[in-house]
Amino acid sequence: MEKDLVLFNKLATLLLQKEKEEPVAPIIPPDEMYTSIDISLEDAPASDAFFEETLEKLVLSTPRTASNQFFNQLFGGRISKATLGDLLAVLLNNSMYTYKVAGPQVGIEKEILHKICNLVGYGKDNDGTFAPGGSMSNYMAMLMARDACNSRIKNEGVQQKMTLYTSKESHYSIPKNATFIGVGREQVRYIPTDSYGRMIPEKLEEQIKEDVSLGFQPFFVNATAGTTVLGAFDELPPLSAICKRHNLWLHVDGAYCGGVIFSAKYKHLVAGIALSDSFSVNAHKMLGTPLSCSIIVTQHKKHLHDSFSNDASYLYQTDGDDYNLGKTSIQCGRRNDALKLWTLWKSVGSQGLEKIVDHQFDLADVARDYIKSNSDYTLYSFDDSISICFNYKNIPAQTLCTALYENSELMVGFGAFNDTEFVRLVTINSGNSKEDILDFFKVLENFVDNNLAFQKLDVLNGIH
Repeated sequence: MEKDLVLFNKLATLLLQKEKEEPVAPIIPPDEMYTSIDISLEDAPASDAFFEETLEKLVLSTPRTASNQFFNQLFGGRISKATLGDLLAVLLNNSMYTYKVAGPQVGIEKEILHKICNLVGYGKDNDGTFAPGGSMSNYMAMLMARDACNSRIKNEGVQQKMTLYTSKESHYSIPKNATFIGVGREQVRYIPTDSYGRMIPEKLEEQIKEDVSLGFQPFFVNATAGTTVLGAFDELPPLSAICKRHNLWLHVDGAYCGGVIFSAKYKHLVAGIALSDSFSVNAHKMLGTPLSCSIIVTQHKKHLHDSFSNDASYLYQTDGDDYNLGKTSIQCGRRNDALKLWTLWKSVGSQGLEKIVDHQFDLADVARDYIKSNSDYTLYSFDDSISICFNYKNIPAQTLCTALYENSELMVGFGAFNDTEFVRLVTINSGNSKEDILDFFKVLENFVDNNLAFQKLDVLNGIH
């Protein structure tokens, strides 16, 4: 182990150096992957030298999601204290299903869940767990809602047509999860959104009433705190009022931007969150922990236990249900995803997490201000979002983003809203500075200016 830790440190040092020198790793096309790096698995063991050489190539050829030019997904950067916690979790290798094998790590998880429930404003009967990603957090919420609506389903299966509701701009996991819980994709109702990408409450209630008149059983509403493209926040108080009138479970999918609960300045974006039945947040997004660190909490400890508990005498042998976390988890064997958030939170305090969140909004302001001051850009997003959506010189967003990627210039993605496609820059890497954001635009502009194909597009678009 000590020998391999030396190798790890060597590779980590190389990677950190390369992230500074070449923020975007050289791209290996998929059809060249197997010939560029020997990743084949053979009967005979590789020599130590060849193993190290291959591993180094693999590490240095992998997309650099922690660099200051990675803006592609809803995560990025690297916070050292959180990384330390993740590395320790790997070394400790505890499974989180029982206190017997996890010990005080159970307390770590429970403390985090308790603090998040308090931040959300849930009552004394709250509880939660760590899930294997935001999609599975949404799945757990939907399953609890289904069982709360009809407790017989757990044993008898779904025997009536049930409907669930989400905005047109919500995460793609909602229809996928509808298949998993036996409700079906066709029973997902997509509610229209306003010009900001927020669910329109009046349209929601109209759809619920129509479904009831047709004999359906509505049971679940999914609100979003940070839509995937525009970063919009659904308004929770009117949605909660509708849910209460119709006895529906209200879940808030805060996987992307639920971290605003830590910010006094931006918590107003989820005003009314205490009225929800469940809430999920990904700490590997706004809070900057390594992947993955997904949390779901609920007002209803009973429903979490009832939907996911299953006895197993070979597993649960000591300490009681409150300390055997497998009783409220979707998984059995489960890695310790809590420790990395705890090491970060312990080291910087809640005030430090607030600074991390606020800094991302500050960076977004820098980007929007730059776009607004430059006539070559068109802005499509709004204030109070860390998704900055724009186009440059009318160049098709997909064309521009793909070219930047293939030439190892920038990692940035594109999205669409109301049939308009645009570049989507996310400022979720709290390790970035104002200068890094301005450098993003400088790299983009220089690339376009020096690329003959884009110069021809300028002429076609009448820009020059």
